[in-house]
Amino acid sequence: MRKARLHRIVMCLMALQVAMPLLAQEQPRKVTPVKPSTNKVLTPPKGTDEKIIQQYLTGDTVQARAQERKDSLAKIYPHYPKLTELSLGLNFGDALMMAFGQKYASYDFSATLNMWNRFQPVLIVGLGRAKETPEDMNFTYTGKLSPYFKLGANYNFLYKNDPQYQLYAGVRLGYSTFKYDITDITVSNPYWGEIGIYELNGVSSNALWGEFLAGLKVGIFSNFALGWEVKFHGLFKEKKNDSGKPWYIPGYGARTGKWAFGISLYYTIPLNRSRWPVKEDKQKGKREVNGSRPITPPVKD
Repeated sequence: MRKARLHRIVMCLMALQVAMPLLAQEQPRKVTPVKPSTNKVLTPPKGTDEKIIQQYLTGDTVQARAQERKDSLAKIYPHYPKLTELSLGLNFGDALMMAFGQKYASYDFSATLNMWNRFQPVLIVGLGRAKETPEDMNFTYTGKLSPYFKLGANYNFLYKNDPQYQLYAGVRLGYSTFKYDITDITVSNPYWGEIGIYELNGVSSNALWGEFLAGLKVGIFSNFALGWEVKFHGLFKEKKNDSGKPWYIPGYGARTGKWAFGISLYYTIPLNRSRWPVKEDKQKGKREVNGSRPITPPVKD
């Protein structure tokens, strides 16, 4: 009898041990948009998206706050599409410098593909020429109109802003094959008292160089923009001739110079405009895609 009673006590303790963890488990809490203590409806912040408002009304406040935080981060760190825009440029900086006495000029066209409003591959094709008679020298240098090519890339530091305004740094690899004439070479013979005149025509050469640059681009009207660049460059390789080294290299400038300056006019073609970040105008209650006209949200009945 005593053994049976002891057996029942042991069985009860074992059953209680199994049931305790189940009873201790926390029951799932149901989140509702109504506070039990005040009986007030929880309202989302002003300017909240309709989707988030619906989440508040259905009681899913956790998801609503997560979506609200995601939208806030999107405003701080806007993400442009991979192919943001294509800019076509005309460099006329040397044309202006010739008005101030520069004796050479390079004219080029550029194509810049803006990716994520950050990385920008660049292709440049141009023509250069020169004519100079250095002071106290006995020759005239004429660089014939010759082509040059550049390939490189930019990095836009203002990638969070409107693509119309850019501050960037870049690198270029340039190459040119060209010809030049050296005329009116005068050589005097003090012994005989004679002066000889010589010419070197159609001397061919080529050069390979690299550039580091910093630039600024500002929108001026519609899809047009102006850009300024400061370049530091150096020669990697050049063809040597018996007559010496060329004074001017198309696309590079005077071979002894290390610095160059450029001004370009750009026409920009936006790509994937529908996927650009949306800016909100709180005063007018409108939304607009960066670089486009305002868009008024549709009003639902």
